[in-house]
Amino acid sequence: MTIIHYVGYDTAHPDDFVYDIPEGHDFWLLVLTQTPAEIWVKGEIRAYPAHYAVLFPPRQKILYRACSGPFINDWIRFESEAPFVTETTIPLATPIAMPDPDYCHKLFQLLATENFFTHDYREMTIDYLLHIMFNKLLEASQYADPPPYYRQLLDLRKQIHHHPGQPWSVSMMAEYVHLSPGYLQSIYKSTFGISCMEDVIQCRIRLAKERIAHGSQRLSDIAALCGYANIEHFSRQFRKLTGLTPRSYRRASQASYNEPQAD
Repeated sequence: MTIIHYVGYDTAHPDDFVYDIPEGHDFWLLVLTQTPAEIWVKGEIRAYPAHYAVLFPPRQKILYRACSGPFINDWIRFESEAPFVTETTIPLATPIAMPDPDYCHKLFQLLATENFFTHDYREMTIDYLLHIMFNKLLEASQYADPPPYYRQLLDLRKQIHHHPGQPWSVSMMAEYVHLSPGYLQSIYKSTFGISCMEDVIQCRIRLAKERIAHGSQRLSDIAALCGYANIEHFSRQFRKLTGLTPRSYRRASQASYNEPQAD
């Protein structure tokens, strides 16, 4: 069970902000910075850029403060007897660079919302959300040296996966992340194990499969939705990735739904 004493997000502080608890709290404190900060680590103050997380255990010195301007952060004070907290291998009182801080920021928002409610599954939901947060911290702690431009590439990949039907091209993607087309292609593949255009095509075909199997739209409309101006081109790429034409895939999907279920 998790008891949240307080959780906040997008909390703004003046440029002279200091949070100094020499003996620490009797509970856990997790902080995610959105702006640069100076943090007490191993006996000295060190400056860190934005988007670092720090997990302070109970009864351990806490000191962090604004650095080069106003300070903005997300934070949660909590108690928990869950093994994922009490037995965590996350480095404690040690700043961790967060390669995808927006994801954790949304978790803080959800935790704040759930903490406000009083419904039956509130405690369970809070435990699940906090567990996910700890998983993300563990993942981040294993990437001591993120690949170059990782956040920009991750943001680009999210856009591709959420909007595969856009007229993506290498030059358009390069402009999105402010890199040269050649360099983008090189680091995208080394980072994600797939080329940027292959990623686009796979996302488009994945969307097409979903629409073909679970809808009645015309194939030409689905092709357009997935970013194909030419249905013949769409059909060739669909068959290359699935082994079936769009029409055959629809027939196979419908046949599988119409099969009698075993008792």
